[in-house]
Amino acid sequence: MNRKIFVVSAAWGHDRVRAAGGQIAMLPVAAAAGADGIEIRREMFNEQELARLPALAVALAEHHLLACYSAPDPLCLADGTLNPALPGLLDEAQTLNALWLKVSLGHFSDAQTLDVLREWLAASGVRLVVENDQTSCGQLPPMQRFSAACQVQRLPVTLTFDMGNWLWVDASPENAARHLAPFVSYIHVKAAAPHDHGYRAVPPDQGGTRWRDLLRALPADVPRGIEFPLEGDDLTAVTRRYVALLREE
Repeated sequence: MNRKIFVVSAAWGHDRVRAAGGQIAMLPVAAAAGADGIEIRREMFNEQELARLPALAVALAEHHLLACYSAPDPLCLADGTLNPALPGLLDEAQTLNALWLKVSLGHFSDAQTLDVLREWLAASGVRLVVENDQTSCGQLPPMQRFSAACQVQRLPVTLTFDMGNWLWVDASPENAARHLAPFVSYIHVKAAAPHDHGYRAVPPDQGGTRWRDLLRALPADVPRGIEFPLEGDDLTAVTRRYVALLREE
């Protein structure tokens, strides 16, 4: 199976990415590690980098890397309305030639908002995936309601399943996988270890075997993203190890 493996740029650490020269400077690392693509994180850009998205798109193509674009924005605001920033984010994703834009769900409450969302997506031509985040909006019931509404309205919006985030909201990842697997088109792979009064992300092979069982409960043919710390003197070697692990598992 030619499973696609993405590296989430934040996995290398914000400080290390910034010191290297920004996300564009990490493309050679991802390519040399054998990754298929990279998840570009909007929150890691400064204003100058945002203005140079076309150059980043060219660099991605030169390194033969696919891209997805992640924005730290909700689909729906606190009052249930669609986030008016979404068309602009879709335009940025289109500039990057990204396969999809990833956002969190936010306060989804009214299926009628999906009619407007359909128009925005049709205008951009960019796919949208919605992630379970580490807030109450990322719990299983709202994610189920949203997925069901998309099914009823035949809206081609799917889910990013973040394996670790369920623990942050005191939910069972395995239970979530049983209910949401048919709607999942992208998986954020990470394990979580207890830390202070919560959790911290850790590489999956440092978190027991639970991650392997969870992956088996999710679609086997969807892209997987490395979203756990990639640390070490040789970032390319460390990244290559986990790219291979996630591709084979």
